Amino acid sequence: MGTVAALASAKPTVLRVAAFSGSLRKDSWHTGLIHAAEELCEEFIPGLIIDHVDISNLPMANPDLETDGGDGFPPEVEAFRARVLAADCFLFASPEYNYSVTASLKNALDWASRGTVKCWADKAAAIVCAGYDFNGGRGSLHLRQIGIYLDIHFINKPELHVRMYDNPPSFDADGNLTDAKNRERLKKVLLSLQAFALRLQPKQA
Repeated sequence: MGTVAALASAKPTVLRVAAFSGSLRKDSWHTGLIHAAEELCEEFIPGLIIDHVDISNLPMANPDLETDGGDGFPPEVEAFRARVLAADCFLFASPEYNYSVTASLKNALDWASRGTVKCWADKAAAIVCAGYDFNGGRGSLHLRQIGIYLDIHFINKPELHVRMYDNPPSFDADGNLTDAKNRERLKKVLLSLQAFALRLQPKQA
């Protein structure tokens, strides 16, 4: 088989995206953003699979819960860390609470940073959010600052900060992202995340 034919027939590299909603609210806009990402990947982006990771059952980070010299964790935390470690990249749907990330998301970030295995390190990530005022931009900036210490590599552009002042609204009553323009913007974020994650993957010898 010639080189061109081989490239044409090659299957795309499959990347698993661990996606986290910083909101625990029922019918959350941010959970809706993750559901929209799942739909867009299934329809338009071969090779990108969204794994929605629930963070609501994690206990509050507490070193007293750790065992084995700091490398053993409660079962819920072990399962969570395994899914973070298995991911190729991350999608954070992150609300802004008091100029920062939510307590639930910060707790998840902290748990996966504990121990000798740093689950977040050297992987690509993207942030999407919805909100009023600055549309979640200040919280997104704080998440980027946290990511510096965790060695998470965030894409810079495009950004998706859904304006909740829009009329008609971008989400329906169940928290589903229905606005076509914002769904297209979300697709561009996912494509950028995919491209960056592939660039960061180790080169094959």
